[in-house]
Amino acid sequence: MIGGAISQSEGDIKYQVSYPSKNGLEETEEIFKYVSIAAPYLELVDEMTLIEFLDFHGKFKSFLNHFSTKNIVAYIGLENAANKQIRYFSSGMKQRVKLAQAILTDVPCILLDEPCTNLDSNGISLYHQLIKDHCKNRMVIISSNDQMEYEFCEERILMTDFAKSTLARN
Repeated sequence: MIGGAISQSEGDIKYQVSYPSKNGLEETEEIFKYVSIAAPYLELVDEMTLIEFLDFHGKFKSFLNHFSTKNIVAYIGLENAANKQIRYFSSGMKQRVKLAQAILTDVPCILLDEPCTNLDSNGISLYHQLIKDHCKNRMVIISSNDQMEYEFCEERILMTDFAKSTLARN
């Protein structure tokens, strides 16, 4: 719902955007401009090479100022796969691409669902480096059951706490 992919069953959502390119209320159908999402179940375009995919994405949303497609490929350690079709990537390689695409896109809000799924120890280190280096002054919302994926978060909403308070009210 936060990313605008599905509608809520009740209530209203109002988006207040505070970002250099925009400041004020934003319409729900326009919120995609300010949100980036990475999740293991989201598909990449398998027929494209990594370079083609990142260039294609960059036509819709800009990457952070100092990142080019070539920089991103090097940052995530996939130089040897830059011209390989994504269909031939391992699940861990695909997850690296999804995380880089989401985190290195110039948006104020990043939504990450189970961000370390399919990652080896090097991929997990890359994830933490991406967060540390590129998520200051941006809202990052992480959905995970693995504390290692969100241990650096300043605020946490635990669904178990919400469920307990809801049950106590009923």
